[in-house]
Amino acid sequence: MSSHILIEEPRVTPGIEQQAEAKTRRAFLIAAGVAGACYAGALAYPIYRYLASPVESAQSEAAVTEVTLKDAQKLPPGSVLMFKFGTRPALLIHHVDDRWVSMTAVCTHLGCTVQYEAQADRIHCSCHGGVYNPYTGANVSGPPPKPLKQFKVAVNEAGVLVSRA
Repeated sequence: MSSHILIEEPRVTPGIEQQAEAKTRRAFLIAAGVAGACYAGALAYPIYRYLASPVESAQSEAAVTEVTLKDAQKLPPGSVLMFKFGTRPALLIHHVDDRWVSMTAVCTHLGCTVQYEAQADRIHCSCHGGVYNPYTGANVSGPPPKPLKQFKVAVNEAGVLVSRA
């Protein structure tokens, strides 16, 4: 008589391993999808800001039509006051002949900030050597393609009113 001992292996319900593998695969795909969406957002946001910024800056620049500079009338002749006109830097120059001139301080070449040089009586852009006339803002030499934008200036006892021309 032969006796056979039957050893039964533990029964694993078919599909449990497959279900576990499907869960890890699903979790990986969800994580990869979330990471991909974050990556796409990280790439898209700077592009959006680049394309939207000219519109936003034009709107904010147009919103400001005048600036009052308190006590600026006390500025000595031959000196300059840098100030913000909206979002952009601007110059208020009190010339030695007692004329007041104001214009943007943004170079028309590449947008660098220009400086008034009283000893040379010029407005100079140190980025690429552009030179502007300190009375009219006209481009005198260098790469700037256009003159600086001028503002109207009104001096009174309270200060100096600078407004769009």
